[in-house]
Formats: sequence, structure tokens, C-alpha cells
Amino acid sequence: MQSNNICVGLLAHVDAGKTTLAESLLYLSGRIRTLGRVDHKDAYLDTDAIERERGITIFSKQAGINIAGLDVTLIDTPGHVDFSAEMERTLQILDYGIIIISGSEGIQSHVYTLWKLLKMYNIPVFIFVNKMDMDGTDVVSLMDSIKSELDDGCIHFSENTDESFYEDIAVRDERVLDSYFENGMVDESDIARLISERKVFPCFFGSALTLDGVEFFMNNLSRYMIKKEYGDAFGARVYKITRDAKGERLTHIKVTGGEIVPKQIIGEEKVNQIRIYNGDGYDAVNCVKAGAVCVVTGLMNTVTGGTLGAETGTFMPVLEPVLEYKLIFPKGVNVHEAYKSLGKLNEEEPELNIVWDEELDEICVKVMGDIQIEILKRIIREKYDMEVSFGQGSIVYKETITDSVYGVGHYEPLRHYAEVVLLLSPGEVGSGVQYDNISNQDKLATNWQRLILTHLEEKSHRGVLVGGQLTDVKITLVGGKAHLKHTEGGDFRQATYRAVRHGLMKAESLILEPVYEYELLVPSDCIGRAMTDIQNMHGTCELGNMKGDKAIISGRAPVACMRGYSSVVAAYTKGNGRLTCSPGGYEPCHNQEEVIRKSGYDPVCDLSNPPGSVFCSHGAGYYVGWEQVEEYMHLEISDNTENEGEEYQSEYLGTGVKRGGVSYYQEPETVQAMSVHGFADKTLEDIFVKTYGPITHKSSGHVQRDIYYGEEEKKGPSGGDPKYHKDKKLPAKKDEYLLVDGYNIIFAWTELRELSEHDIDAARVRLLDILCNYQGYKKMTLIVVFDAYRVKGGQGSIMRYNNIHVVYTKEAETADQYIEKTVHKIGKEHNVTVATSDALEQIIIFGQGAIRMSAMNLLEDVKMVEKQIREHITNTL
Repeated sequence: MQSNNICVGLLAHVDAGKTTLAESLLYLSGRIRTLGRVDHKDAYLDTDAIERERGITIFSKQAGINIAGLDVTLIDTPGHVDFSAEMERTLQILDYGIIIISGSEGIQSHVYTLWKLLKMYNIPVFIFVNKMDMDGTDVVSLMDSIKSELDDGCIHFSENTDESFYEDIAVRDERVLDSYFENGMVDESDIARLISERKVFPCFFGSALTLDGVEFFMNNLSRYMIKKEYGDAFGARVYKITRDAKGERLTHIKVTGGEIVPKQIIGEEKVNQIRIYNGDGYDAVNCVKAGAVCVVTGLMNTVTGGTLGAETGTFMPVLEPVLEYKLIFPKGVNVHEAYKSLGKLNEEEPELNIVWDEELDEICVKVMGDIQIEILKRIIREKYDMEVSFGQGSIVYKETITDSVYGVGHYEPLRHYAEVVLLLSPGEVGSGVQYDNISNQDKLATNWQRLILTHLEEKSHRGVLVGGQLTDVKITLVGGKAHLKHTEGGDFRQATYRAVRHGLMKAESLILEPVYEYELLVPSDCIGRAMTDIQNMHGTCELGNMKGDKAIISGRAPVACMRGYSSVVAAYTKGNGRLTCSPGGYEPCHNQEEVIRKSGYDPVCDLSNPPGSVFCSHGAGYYVGWEQVEEYMHLEISDNTENEGEEYQSEYLGTGVKRGGVSYYQEPETVQAMSVHGFADKTLEDIFVKTYGPITHKSSGHVQRDIYYGEEEKKGPSGGDPKYHKDKKLPAKKDEYLLVDGYNIIFAWTELRELSEHDIDAARVRLLDILCNYQGYKKMTLIVVFDAYRVKGGQGSIMRYNNIHVVYTKEAETADQYIEKTVHKIGKEHNVTVATSDALEQIIIFGQGAIRMSAMNLLEDVKMVEKQIREHITNTL
């Protein structure tokens, strides 16, 4: 459907006359009868007392006007850099933007920031150059500056158009240029299209205060703005959360599809009332269609930047606070209760990032600048009846990495299991944290993969140098491992977080610091002092054109160095200088070592973000430091990242750690050897010793054994040449072994499962009797393994049951853990078959060289053997 509603945002550097232009548009459209003024404190859209007192816009406001039949919603946004977050939130709902430039000041620093943001959000732009009634303003020089500093597509739209006007527009598009050569004109529809495609940026000149040029500007808005098409299904984007005077929660939305009506169910909530605001007042309406902006009550779970209905995508702000302050409360105030109250403020201003620091037992808040701090003090006092002050502010640093590394996280306390392997690599500047997945679903189920990615995205990861927020990093899920019985969702959360931290500890990290894009206006005799100061602050400076007897110096400098410099400028220029700053993003820190030293951050002691992993032994979890995790891990890693998706295809090789195509088995010997009772033959004793080491009642400590197990072994010195293997002798016949996961078989076979429900001992004896007959016919060495049964609190045991061997593991150790170790030790020397229906166990033992047999396959083979035994008995009778 085509909407008659168009949302237009007003954006400017502070004091450029943005709110004055809004008043003029409201007045000329008939929305208001008298013109308000900022300096008279009666502007229609400056409704808050704080705004009127200070003469600046702090909160975005809306008002509806009708221009030549178009329903236009004007959004007046803050111009001061300290409230840039409020401004940026509105960009996600704009159809068009209007940038107001002061004709007397020219293009100021914040205008560049606005221009970049509008480009990032792909918003078409109209430019209104204001204050042209002031002395010294010149259209030609201003137009040249706009074209050279913003975009060559900025074109002067005046009441007296000539041939050059159409030529300037035509050259912006090849199709339009062809049409112009044929007809000598450019259609209005083509101009409107080029504006919507951001190929042309119309520029208008006038004075909002005197209404000069405003009506012509307004008429051209209606002339060149294009109505948008929307879908029929309801959708909306949430751009703001506030509360009215009665404390009722208000969700500010733009409807992006279908319509919204009172009592409508959205998710699990119901819309109570729909309001259309104009300044401080509103009208309750029964329906709002796509393209319109409104306020909804009754929705308690909405969030700023979120979506409703069919609308998709999440708003991720570009501008972020660069300063962090501690909130200081008066004596007697319950800080925990205060934190709960401030949660509402954090909901309305999410960029404040009000957090409770459990380690320091304090509340911290992030802000853009000093003026925002003053406003926050007043808001907290008026809304929450609390007098607060702010401690010494600190810079909000971020961290990134400069090389690619693998990170491993393992989480295996008793009856839990998860392992995750991630690849961390440097991302593009300004990309934040990006996520990818190249894991193989044959080795890690899709549901586990999705869960890991969810855990990656749900947390803001901290760096390891100063604990700064991680950014400009790509995290790729390479692989993982779950246990069929013991893995729960929370296990992968722990393993994922630890994998990230492990990778960061291995990587070369870099601190990023926030920088300002500044513009410094100083008398000509102060140029040398100013440029020397900037250089001493590790900034860049460029001397621009003179403005009368004053010089304009612009560039970039660290926020840490620029703080408080405005008062210094005022002092050495005797009040004739002016410094304006805008957020300039992040750059490598100029004094990294000093910042690290002062922060005192120890990543190993950060209990909320441990870099080590948890493994299991003796039925209990134990912590392994990040330096040794790869020696204990259960998966393989490849450092060859040229083909990441294919590289991680090798079978699981126990705790192999792959380096450059070669794999080594590194097993720290932490398992206490079992006491052994009733060994019936030397063969089984040898197996037991090979599995757990020499029989002793004392721990053998940490003994590392490296067993070569890599691709070069498989290929041989010739790199896999078949000729190398041609003359090899056939191996001698190997002994046959069958390892049976006892309880797995019991619960898989119907007869034994039903028997176990009444008597587990009887089921176990019945299984052993069946397997005795089976072994007598097959003549292999048969070992049945049961989980921690015989000796509670003991160290496990082995016994002979007729012609088979029975292993009872130590308390709390699972049968599959014992089987894994046994297969790994004897799998290459003997023909080993493992009978189990544990899918994960089947994968692991297959990688160790054993043969897999499911519980049902074993049952079929047992029945076949029994049939053959009966036939043999019948034939002999």
C-alpha cells in the first residue's frame, strides 16, 4: 500500500536555528498560530522546562503538518553533541532528513558527523542554510563550501532556475542526462527520484527567524518527496521509550506495515491506547496506518531499537558514550534500591548503560559529555527524588585484536559437558563484533550450533588488557562437542564464554581510545599556541580559511587529551575563542602502556570472565588455566585458515591439538589409578595399565605423553604417494576385543529394560549371562563396563565373570569415559569393537580406530549366535 505519511527529521549543529525552522514550518502550515522563539522560551517543540531554561533541544519531539496534501511528521532532534544518542535514535524511522547549516558559521564540526550518519542510514537529505539575514553571509561561497566539503551532488535550488541548474542535476544520472540532451529539460519525477537515491541534495537559503525563503523551501519539500510503499502485514519499529506525567510507559513507534488499532494483540501483550503527539499534547486515535509515527500504551516489553510484527532487523547505534562516571549517593540511600529505580531511566536512555559493578559495589553510567551530566542530575532529582553527584570520569576504552587465533572453551563439571572451538580474527574498522559459522553439522548438531551463536551474541565481551568492550573482531564458530546424556544448554554458555576469553588471552590485543573531531576558532595571534597544544595532545590539525580576524583549525584528537580544553581556550583567547567537538569514533590508543598500568586490570582474576576451562576427573570438575587448555581439550584445531570450512573436517582424536597439519595427543595424567580386584588374566591387566597407568593407590601427578598422530603419519614421507605404501608388509593378524557399555545396552534392549525397572541387579546378571554365551561362540576378549557401581567412594574394580571381564569404574566416572581411554590405547594395536547406542561415543571411538556397533546390532548378532548354537546342538544330537 502507498502511504500519504512522510517522516522528516530536523538535524543541525547546536545553535544553527533548527528549532526556529521547525517553528516557521509549523506556523506556515497552520499547525500553530503564533511563532515561538527559543530565546523567548516559548518554542512549540521545546516542551521540557530544562530545554526552555537552557535554550537547547534535549529530547526529540514530533509534530504533524500538512503540506500540499502530504501528511508530514516533523521530528525535531537535539543538536548538542552531548545528546547525539537521542538524535541518532530517530534516524531509524526517517524517510527524509533536513540538515540546517548556519550561514554565519558555515559547516561546523557536528554537521560532518550528521552527514556521515545520514549516509550510513541511507536517508535522502534536503539542506537549509539558515541565518542568511546576518552580515557577512554569501550564497556563492557557502554553496562552494557545501559542494566541496559534503558532496558534489549538493545543488542550489532557487526560485530563478536556469539551464545550468538542469545541467547540474542531469549529470548526476546517466539516464537523466540522456533525457536532458533530447528534451533540454529534467522532469520533476526524475529530480525526486535522484533525491530519494541520494544522488542530488537540494540546497535552500533563507532565514527561519524572518521566514525568508521558508515557504519556498516547504513547497519544494512537497514537490520532491516521494510517497513510500508498505506491506499489508503489521510491522513497526520502536525508536524511543518514555513515560508521561502519570508514569505510564509510552512506546514510540513508526508503523512500517499494515495498521495498528487499540486492543490489538502484539506478541503476548495488548495495545491499550494509540496517541498522536504534537509537541506536548496528543490526540487518542482509533487507527494508525503504515508510514505514520505514533505512541502506544500497554506494551511493557518493548525496547528502544526493537521491532514489532513483521518488521525485522535491530537498531545498532553508531555514536556511543565516551566517558564513564561513578554515581555517588547521599548517606542513607540504599544503592541497590536506587539501581532498581534507575532501571527506568536506563530503559529510556539505553546508551547511558547504567550498570551495577559487583566487584566495586557501585553504579556506573556512561555519558557523552559534561552538559549531559548536569541534565542527568536534574532528571534523577525530579523523577526519582534523589540527589546524586558524579565521581571522577574515566575514558571508555575499547579493545580489538591484531592477529587470528583459536579459542577453546571446555566445561565439564560432574554430569555436564560442552566444548567449543572459535576462530577470532581482526574485523574491519567500525564493524563491531561480527559472527560466522563454519562448523560441520555432522560433528555438532545444528541446534547446538545455534545455541552457541546465541550465547556469543547475547553478551558484550570484554578485552583482556583493561577490560574494555571488544570491537572490530570477527568470531567464527569452528566446531564443538556435546555429550548425548550430560550436555545442557547452560553448558555451552560456559564453554562459549571461556572460548572467547581463551582466544583473547592468546591474541595480540590493542586498546582503542575515543577521539573527537574538533573545530577550533581562535584569533590569528593565537594560532601558534593552539596548534602547539593540539600537537601536544597527540592530535592532528589543519589550518582552514580565515573568518575575519580569526582562524579555523580542525582535526582529530584523543578525548582523554581534549577534556577540559575549552576552558583553556577561553583563557588564552580572553573569551574570543571557541572549541566545538563531535564524536569521531575510535583509534589506536596513543599511550597504551600507561593506560594498562593505571587500569590495574587482571584478566585472570576477572571472575565474571574466566579464560580457563573446567575438566572432569575423579567424578569432580577441576580448573585448567588458559595456558594449558589446548593440552586437555577433546577436539582438534587447525591453524591453516586458508580454507576454514574444509580444514575442520578431521575426526575427533581424543584430546589432539593440531598445529600446521600435524596432530599431537597431549594427555595430562591426572586420573588416579584404580585398585584392582580379581584379575583373571594378564591381558586385561595390561589393558587396565595401558588405560590408567601403573597400578597404584597414589596419584601419579601430571605426566605428559606426546603420541604422534598426524596427517604426515597417514601420508608418509612422500606426502601420500601410493608408491610409498606399495611395498609395505601386511600387518599381522590382530586380537579381537569387544567393549560393551553395560547400562547403555540394558536400557536399549526391551527385555533388560523392563527387568531393570524391577531389579537392576537381575538385569545386569542377565546381560552378563547372555554375553557369556556370545563370547563362547565368538571367541573374542569381551569386556563389559558399568558406571561406578560396586564400590561407592572407591577407586573402581575389575572382575572375571565366567569367560568375560567386567569393569566397574570409579565412582561417578562414566562408562564411555573409560571406553574412550581404552580404545585410544589399544585401538591401533588390536581390532576393537564398541557396542553402544551413545551417538557421541560412536563418533569418538570411530575416530580412535575402533568399529562401531549399536545396541540393536549387538542384539541381532546375539540372537543369530543363539540360533547357530541351537542348530549346532540339534545337528550333534
